[in-house]
Order: sequence, then structure tokens, then C-alpha cells
Amino acid sequence: MVTNTRAERVSVAFVKLTDTLVADYDVLDLLHTLVEESVGLLDVAAAGLLLADPSGELQVVASTSEESRLVEVLQLQAGAGPCVECYLTGKAVEVADINSLTAWQGFREAALSQGFRSVHAVPMRVQGRTIGAMGLFGASARPLTKEDAAIGQALADVATISLMQERTLREAALVNEQLQRALNTRVLIEQAKGVIAHTAGVDMDEAFNRLRSHARANSQSLQVTAGKIVDRSLTL
Repeated sequence: MVTNTRAERVSVAFVKLTDTLVADYDVLDLLHTLVEESVGLLDVAAAGLLLADPSGELQVVASTSEESRLVEVLQLQAGAGPCVECYLTGKAVEVADINSLTAWQGFREAALSQGFRSVHAVPMRVQGRTIGAMGLFGASARPLTKEDAAIGQALADVATISLMQERTLREAALVNEQLQRALNTRVLIEQAKGVIAHTAGVDMDEAFNRLRSHARANSQSLQVTAGKIVDRSLTL
């Protein structure tokens, strides 16, 4: 069935994210679904997601493009920016015109160089705990509409609840273990993307698409498939 209206597409996105409440799931796949659905539904060009490890250090764990991933990485290296601020305060941060920023100059230069002109950061939070932040990057200098901002926050909230409510994560120690596993898997995925890009002569975005498609087609986790790529037992 073709989904035409925005309300229907929003409903489908929520179903995808809440499916993880009742079944085993791949954490990294959930987080990539979050950023992809956000870009598909909202008036933004790209999205990137920062997640805190057990010690509170933020790391980039999902993005819809290499451009948005690079901006998030440079933001972390600078230790400041809208997504970092969003995580620290637990509140949404909006920059309608990045070019006019007087603070966060490292972020400003990185974002402008990658073609982004606005950003809206939403916290990933549940029961007073903020575990990360999602940056929604726009190609034009304008704020998100109130409706888009509300949908973006709702998507982040549902993904966070899904992440935290998985049955094996009821104890705090297991929450940290699962988050750490996601961060460790991300490192392996980046290595696998590099291998695919080099051997197949494709860019990093296409490399990830091939990795994810193969994992899904073979009912494997991203971690397992990435491991096979890195140890050269699989070539894509």
C-alpha cells in the first residue's frame, strides 16, 4: 500500500521505532532508522546522532551522510556546539542561521563548509536522563516549524524509550553495557565502510548502504557483517 499523507508516514515511522519494544533488535540499526526517518519526514537535509558512553563522553553513532557525520565529529573535537549543548542541558537547541553564529566558531565553520545553514538539536531523554542528542541539519537558513520540531522530538523520544525499555536493559549496568556495545560496534562499522569503499571504489555513504543491505538480506546484525568485512571473509 502506498503511503501518501504525512500523517500516515509519521505513523509508519513510529511503528518502525516501537517494533523494538517487543522483539530483539540491533541497536545501531534502530539509531540509523531514527535519523533516516527524521530526514524523510522533516524539512531537513541531513541528521546526525550523538550518544553518550558509560563515562558520559559523546560519540557519533549514526548519520544520514558523511557530511553530517563530519560536522558532528568536529563538534565533539571542539567540545562545543548545539548538539553538545543540547546533551548537557537536556533541552532542544535551535540555530536558524548558522552563518550568524558568534559562538561555537569551530562548529560554524564545519557546518558551513559542508553546506548546512541551520540546525535543530533535540535531546534523547527518558525519565530525567539524557543519553544523547540528534542534530537535524538544514540546507537553508530558517528555523524548523513548530510541527517539525515536535515530530523530531517525538521520534527521538520513542527511539530512546525503545532503547531503554528492551528487556535485557532493566538493570543500570546492562544499560551501560548495551550502550557501550553500540559504540564499539560503530567503530567496527567505520572500519568496514573504509574497506568496502576502498575495494569497491565507492563513497562512504554507498559503502554503508551495501553493508546494511547485506546484513538485512542475510538476517545478520551490522556488527557480524562488519566483522566479516574487516577480516576479509566477506567482500561487497
